[in-house]
Amino acid sequence: MKKLTILGSTGSIGTQTLDVVRKNRDKFEVIAISANRSVDLLLEQIIEFRPKFVAVYDKESAEKLKKLIPKYIDIEVLDSMEGLIKISTLDEIDVVLTAVVGMIGLIPTVKAIEHKKDIALANKETLVTAGEIVMKLAKQNGVNILPVDSEHSAIFQCLNGENKKQVNKLILTASGGPFRGKTREELINVTKREALKHPNWSMGQKISIDSSTLMNKGLEVIEAKWLFDMDYKNIDVVVHPQSIIHSMVEYIDTSIIAQLSMPDMRLAIEYALTYPNRIKSDFERIDFSKINKLTFEEPDMNTFPCLKLAYDALKEGKTYLTVLNASNEVLVENFLKDKIGFYDIPYYIEKSLDAHNSITSPTLEDILEVDIWARNYVKNLLK
Repeated sequence: MKKLTILGSTGSIGTQTLDVVRKNRDKFEVIAISANRSVDLLLEQIIEFRPKFVAVYDKESAEKLKKLIPKYIDIEVLDSMEGLIKISTLDEIDVVLTAVVGMIGLIPTVKAIEHKKDIALANKETLVTAGEIVMKLAKQNGVNILPVDSEHSAIFQCLNGENKKQVNKLILTASGGPFRGKTREELINVTKREALKHPNWSMGQKISIDSSTLMNKGLEVIEAKWLFDMDYKNIDVVVHPQSIIHSMVEYIDTSIIAQLSMPDMRLAIEYALTYPNRIKSDFERIDFSKINKLTFEEPDMNTFPCLKLAYDALKEGKTYLTVLNASNEVLVENFLKDKIGFYDIPYYIEKSLDAHNSITSPTLEDILEVDIWARNYVKNLLK
């Protein structure tokens, strides 16, 4: 039985992870969970799954939760970053599933790797900002980094048993988001409500906005570079509206291996948690007789410049990747608060990248400092 810590148990990936656990009680035990401040849902999860630890990043919410937990439940309530680190490094756990959104996931992930815990990774920022450091540390500690994103899980599966030296390129598929086929003129005044309407996936707000700008795919290209040790020139993006093919690997002999399944994040989560094995599941299966067509298009980087900005930052490397991620986080937050427009997101990201004096071979401390600089820079621009 694998024992789990779930960072971000109340978010989209976290709740779907608990659904996988719920259906496989004989295979997984939840030792610890965390959230930022979603006290009511945390309480429900505590009562159902009976973890030994819960970490609530927001201290006031942690105090509120302590008063709500029934006296018959024995659980230790922690708070702040120290709490996240403690539940990520517990002796008894086997896997840390990191599903928190943002840079908050970086330090607990690093600490978990140092304690030789396998990582089921759904936190993009960890590899986008510190990919080189994290992957090197994982190798030194003999730790598996198991991708939870459907695209990276697909590539991980397509590489299984193959000679990685014979890979020609990776092909990440993108649904195109809610605005596929639209022009810049049509998108100038779009609202957050429209941007949150993803056609195929049920996701959290931040990742849904990233999907609408195609920044999500840009971040996935950066992740793929580090996960699979691949030059950015050999990572392509293709728009595949049906979201049946989740990604592909092209080999030097021109063969392409693809992973197909119905769009359900629980499959990628389950594979990460059961790797190297598979288990029988009741997820919806593909009925090819009902699929009329699978189509593919080039991404429109003129209408969706965030994807190009991600490639540009990846080409430059160093701490440009931290600036890309941090500025995007701040701008998406402001867009969700109706404070800026859709195209303000790529506009101010580019401003931030242009203003940055990058650091060669950054340390973890450098990355954290640049992250703070980028956030403050964008906030000052918006003033």
